[in-house]
Amino acid sequence: MATKTSHSAASLPAVPRHSAWVFPAFFVLALVILVVVLTQLFGHAGGTGAFSPPNAMIGAIVPVSVAAIVAALIPSRQGYRVRLALALIAALFAIFVTRLWPNALNVQAAATSDAPTTPTTLAEMPTLLSWLIGLPMAGAIAILFLPRQTPRLLKATTFVIMIATLFAAMPLLRVDMGRTYHFNQDVVWIERFGIHYHVALDGISLWLVVLTVFITPIATYVSFGSIDKRIKDWCFSLLLLESAMIGSFVALDLFLFYVFWELMLIPMYVMIGVWGGTNRIKSALKFFLYTMTGSLLMLAAILYAGYTYGQLTGTSSFDYFEVGRIAFPMHVQKWLYWGFAISFFIKVPMFPVHTWLPDAHTEAPTAGSIILAAVMLKMGTYGYLRFCMGLFPEAASQYAPTLASVAVLGGILYGALCAWRQDDVKRLVAYSSVAHLGYVMLGLFAATASSIEGSVLQMVNHGITTGALFLLVGVIYDRRHTRLLDDFGGLAKVMPVYAALFVIASMASVGLPGTNGFVGEFLIIIGTFVSNKLGHVNGVQAVLAAIGVILAALYMLTAIQKMFFGPITRAENKHVTDINAREVLAVAPLMIAIFVIGLAPNLLLSQMHGAVSRVIDDMTARVRESTPPFEGPIKLLPRSANAPKPPIPITNAAEAIATTPGATAQ
Repeated sequence: MATKTSHSAASLPAVPRHSAWVFPAFFVLALVILVVVLTQLFGHAGGTGAFSPPNAMIGAIVPVSVAAIVAALIPSRQGYRVRLALALIAALFAIFVTRLWPNALNVQAAATSDAPTTPTTLAEMPTLLSWLIGLPMAGAIAILFLPRQTPRLLKATTFVIMIATLFAAMPLLRVDMGRTYHFNQDVVWIERFGIHYHVALDGISLWLVVLTVFITPIATYVSFGSIDKRIKDWCFSLLLLESAMIGSFVALDLFLFYVFWELMLIPMYVMIGVWGGTNRIKSALKFFLYTMTGSLLMLAAILYAGYTYGQLTGTSSFDYFEVGRIAFPMHVQKWLYWGFAISFFIKVPMFPVHTWLPDAHTEAPTAGSIILAAVMLKMGTYGYLRFCMGLFPEAASQYAPTLASVAVLGGILYGALCAWRQDDVKRLVAYSSVAHLGYVMLGLFAATASSIEGSVLQMVNHGITTGALFLLVGVIYDRRHTRLLDDFGGLAKVMPVYAALFVIASMASVGLPGTNGFVGEFLIIIGTFVSNKLGHVNGVQAVLAAIGVILAALYMLTAIQKMFFGPITRAENKHVTDINAREVLAVAPLMIAIFVIGLAPNLLLSQMHGAVSRVIDDMTARVRESTPPFEGPIKLLPRSANAPKPPIPITNAAEAIATTPGATAQ
């Protein structure tokens, strides 16, 4: 029988096999085509906005080479799908680096008032920001009409819409931001109350929008491996949340900003309350009550500011640049400042209104924790920079020294010590967010160029690093169904790849040189040390902030030691499987971003130089004019030179065109 079987097998015709070079050749060819197309669509040369064939060729060769190297380094056992996906991720990051590599002359021009207000050759699409808001919003509505019994269709639709939103945001990167606002769209929404749909982007909000469209698909992809109930509701919540977060970062009408601000609460409340842990209802209610209380204070301040503008001009308006013209007496400005500031401090969160955050993170599903830490907390830091420092600079300057001390003692040091004493690794990462966002707020209170740039950069860095940590915590929880540090030990022996990725994310969180966390914290500490707005304690605050870096190393290294090293003392840990291909694909973009930003931070800093200098100049000018403190009466200041031009009312459009030399009707 054996001889017959062998004979039969030998007599079968040989199956033709492809040569070993066929697949790699087609793989490289496909990458070349993809990268060249992306370069043609989104590329610009030397930071000037002008396309050049040599630049496009270089921009195509580098990403293809990077992709080929990555594909070759991935073990063949992972399969071509994983290798192809990782190679494409590496290629896209290489495109990002080659397209955004700053030109020295352009960086210098961006920081001056002579910087061009529009791209030199690439026209801005005024409706682009509306597309970024509308795509996820339309996707959320479309999800409602899909059958609940088709989870694969629901997941695929959600993910495709988010990827489409990510690629739709790519044209934002080709514009040199300078000091001005871009992609401005101002349309009357509710004319009777002077409410406009006004959205625009500058070098500060640019990276927060990019962070949102970058993190949300990753969190969504991760969630599809663990969320197995009410998929339709889950997909709807994710898309609605992404749309609201993008809208909050680009809204320049105070009422519109409030609408997006409140809209974010609903899907996150549902995500924690429905898909959270054992105490999910308590945590969801605590999250909602804290944030809603702050929101009501901000709404009262918004309504008073809009009412005051109407009293001064006879025409109601909630436009950011029009309300910013109002010079409030100091005793009035303080109340308005605190109405906004308390809302933002709760969202950050700052001590003592931070207690909702650890509970929300602990009970939220992994994707909810990623989005909450990576994006939603930045609403507080961004809101303080844009609205408190922009609309009420005198009050912001007066309270900065005291609030900086709160950020250091109640944020950086207290948050680090609380993280050190946690037994639950997820609560440890949650308290680390309190500490890291304390650095961000310290940089804003210091109000120097380097500290504010460091704060904006650290907003992005924290989103990437903490998002990676929460993702990795979710990986081990799916396997062991516990997050207690004492339940682990020796995992590096059975999960070497997972351990390496966790250590990298932890070192970035600590601020190891070469990772993204180092650059942001370094700029903040240096900017705090030289700040003249914090009084005579700026040096002490900078030193205490530096001590916070040591405490961060203490709690992160302690967690690493307990989780990964030493003997395996529990039988459950001996057979834990290492991180799988799907989880590697989710965490890979975050790992790459850690090193890209850490090694080339000017990719981000060069775009925010002009906007940060504008914020400081405007704030300094207002404070100088209000010395001694302005006590009234309320008056209207000239409109900022960097503000976008207001829309021409329809009734006055013909008159405006007739009186403007060279103007023509559109």
